[in-house]
Amino acid sequence: MSHSESPFETTKTKENHRFPCDQCGADFRFDPDAGQMVCDFCGNTGEVVDDSPWTSGIKELDFKAAINNLLPLQEIEEVRVSKCPNCAAEVEFDPEVHAAECPFCATPVVTDTGAHRHIKPKGLLPFALDEETARDSMTDWLGGLWFAPNGLQEYAKKGRKLTGIYVPYWTYDADTASRYSGERGTIYYETRTVMRDGKQVQERVQKIRWHPVSGRVARFFDDVLVLASKALPKRYTNALEPWDLSALEPYRPEFLAGFRAEGYQVDLDDGFDEARSIMDRQIRRDVKFDIGGDRQRIHGIDTKVSDVTFKHILLPVWMAAYKYRGKSYRFVVNGRTGRVQGERPWSAWKITFAVILGLIVAAGIGYVVAMNQ
Repeated sequence: MSHSESPFETTKTKENHRFPCDQCGADFRFDPDAGQMVCDFCGNTGEVVDDSPWTSGIKELDFKAAINNLLPLQEIEEVRVSKCPNCAAEVEFDPEVHAAECPFCATPVVTDTGAHRHIKPKGLLPFALDEETARDSMTDWLGGLWFAPNGLQEYAKKGRKLTGIYVPYWTYDADTASRYSGERGTIYYETRTVMRDGKQVQERVQKIRWHPVSGRVARFFDDVLVLASKALPKRYTNALEPWDLSALEPYRPEFLAGFRAEGYQVDLDDGFDEARSIMDRQIRRDVKFDIGGDRQRIHGIDTKVSDVTFKHILLPVWMAAYKYRGKSYRFVVNGRTGRVQGERPWSAWKITFAVILGLIVAAGIGYVVAMNQ
């Protein structure tokens, strides 16, 4: 389907991500299972257009220009977001929505009418799993937790639908050249005589001979991934990796139809500080490999970073926030692979039962051992 033939071209906006069906006027949504736009009201379908201004490829942006507020105006947009008073998540809502529930923690939110300027997303990974498949992955994960309350498992199975959220990330590219100084250790052994149980015995003692070294290493870093959200603990999002970043699509608002998008809360320069930490850890590994030998000591590394570029991308996460017996539980599902992570719930009676059972088994084993003696 060409751009001029798109059934939802005239209402394609950055603010609401709504696309009316050309047959009945209801909203299209992006169907991850079919990989196309679907109208749930009349069943009409449409393709995601690939020749709009948003599809000119995923281009990296200059980091220094962004830090100095010199990015072209077409790279900046204004979006309407609401900030959760509990977890501080910033989520986009449609203009006609005035009250909602935070998808990250289930806290009621009154939407904000203010506009926020930020750097446009350049690419995204479209959802590949629908809500039903993501829910199955979550309930299977819960079912594998021995000490999870049965009530929570049942509540999750019968509870409200999961929410599809596009979570913001930064990626950074950079050239690095590092000079280092250190020492290379070579293991050797000496034989010495010692007294053991009143007898003289010989034993081999490991020694290390150190030699000063220096050298250079260089590495190009491509797509160093940094979470740009503060709404979720990193232990959750890190556990959802890996992401197939080679499959990134140029940003198109059609992919967001039927989903929500979180605004980034980690600024570009703060994200680069974290990216540098990731790079520095890899550079240390490169230096140790370059030093060689059996052991390595690093005295200093001087790294020059150049040609830094970045992009703002969105990654798909299915999310559930359940309140069970006065406590909130959050679960996240990778919208591409189905990998699940979340807050592990504990059942006090299951733990008590397991402890009692363990004591009974231990007592039984002790009794059998005593009888055999």
